[in-house]
Amino acid sequence: MPQTDPVGRLLHAALTSDEEFVATLNTILKNDLRISVRDLSESSGISVSSLYKLLHGRRSPNLSTLRAIVRALRRFYHVGDEKFVGLIAARPVLESVEERVAVIEGRRMRVREYPVHTMEDAIVSAVRAEREGAIAIVCAPIVSSIIEQLVEVPVTTIIPRESVQRAIELAARKAGV
Repeated sequence: MPQTDPVGRLLHAALTSDEEFVATLNTILKNDLRISVRDLSESSGISVSSLYKLLHGRRSPNLSTLRAIVRALRRFYHVGDEKFVGLIAARPVLESVEERVAVIEGRRMRVREYPVHTMEDAIVSAVRAEREGAIAIVCAPIVSSIIEQLVEVPVTTIIPRESVQRAIELAARKAGV
């Protein structure tokens, strides 16, 4: 199933249950944004201790807390207000990316990650990335030709030469060569 807007996921989870809200917020912080509770605290104006209580199920979010978290997440995602490059890849590839900001000709360019599991997810994410304002898309070669036909922004491919060579060597070792 394709990933939906993280803020939308959080709101849906909040309406489902406190447990779902906590699980979804943890996922967004750790996997999607890769930010700390302190970062969220600074952006939302909610104390670190209150956020920890929420994240450990010792407190339920009230409406004003939920609003503050949603506003902060929207700022982190910079929806619609900043140019960015969309990086569409499987979670292991995204975890290997050390920087979420690229410096291009002296200008900082945000990299927004779109985790996917299937080719269909990648296609949907590419269309979503363009709709959200991506100025370019980076993706795997297996889907790049399809994505190029669907979007009007430039598309480039990930070609991990070193990891391909390591994979070949590992496969040969496993085969007993």
